[in-house]
Amino acid sequence: MLALLGWTLLAAATPIPRGYPRSYRDIAANAASERALLVYSTINGSDVADLLAEFRKAYPAIRLEYRELSSAGLYRTFVEEVRAGRPSADLLWSAAMDLQTKLVNDGYAQAYASPEKPYLPPWAIWKNQAYGVTAEPITIVYNRKLVPQADVPRTHADLIRLLRAKRAFYLGRVATYDPVRSSVGYLYMSQDLQLNRDTSALMKAFGETRVRLFDSSAAMLDGIASGRQLIGYNVIGSYALERRAHNPAIGVVMPSDYTLVTSRVALIAREARHPNAAKLFLDFLLSRRGQFLLSRRYITPARADVPSHAGARAPAAIARAIRVGPALIANLDQIKRRHFAAEWAAALATPRP
Repeated sequence: MLALLGWTLLAAATPIPRGYPRSYRDIAANAASERALLVYSTINGSDVADLLAEFRKAYPAIRLEYRELSSAGLYRTFVEEVRAGRPSADLLWSAAMDLQTKLVNDGYAQAYASPEKPYLPPWAIWKNQAYGVTAEPITIVYNRKLVPQADVPRTHADLIRLLRAKRAFYLGRVATYDPVRSSVGYLYMSQDLQLNRDTSALMKAFGETRVRLFDSSAAMLDGIASGRQLIGYNVIGSYALERRAHNPAIGVVMPSDYTLVTSRVALIAREARHPNAAKLFLDFLLSRRGQFLLSRRYITPARADVPSHAGARAPAAIARAIRVGPALIANLDQIKRRHFAAEWAAALATPRP
């Protein structure tokens, strides 16, 4: 009883963010009594260390446990634990927008109208259950020391023309996600197919130049920085821009015909053991302070009223945000995925002229 009173007093002493309802103190008090919070995330803990530290400082009564998993591993682990009736995450935060949307569609998330909701773009919210926390451009990256300036592709059509015209020079030196093995790789390529009818031609150009396939943006950037690869396609902009800030060999392009914008989506588990603590964490992610802390690591905030690093936000005229919502579930249709895998395999087998 004394411990509960202590947590209640601590929560009462916690400043409520400006503009939040007075009833938010109840959420803070209940979160303090829950004492714990388990987050599953695909984001490297070192990239959000400052954010996690500030949350712990703001809510010292809550013991935050942050576990890193791959996008497919996060989805699989969470679903298996819930189905088995075992304790699992209170909040899930993942770059696999389609898998997060499927969790909502399948009834694994709970609704919560965050007080920060009015500051988010409409595409970033679905059913008050899935929240897009970031707005990160998907870029083309190149080695500035080894790629001639005249070769740097500014559009998707430029890249197709370049790979056809200078096939021998770029043979084995172009990188992209493996869209068959990588969830985010498939997400980005499937979005390309919807937006650009020339994507099939680009896939064939990848086959002709013997594209190298990776499962992360970091691995692609390592290859480009070393010169093993010269151009990387569909690289997550936050990683590319941070690497460019520390390595002058890295060049970054947001294609001027269109630039995909992706988001790391957060949701609160329907059966969360610590639902109030999860609400505090989600609100902190979406708050001006939380978004600012993300932007310091070149992770473009979803909120337009929070500054990002220069050049880290795709201009509105070319930005094509991937909307959080049911359309993403079509990506997971197994017949559609098998059809894509067959088209991709055929493209990679394209003989060199």
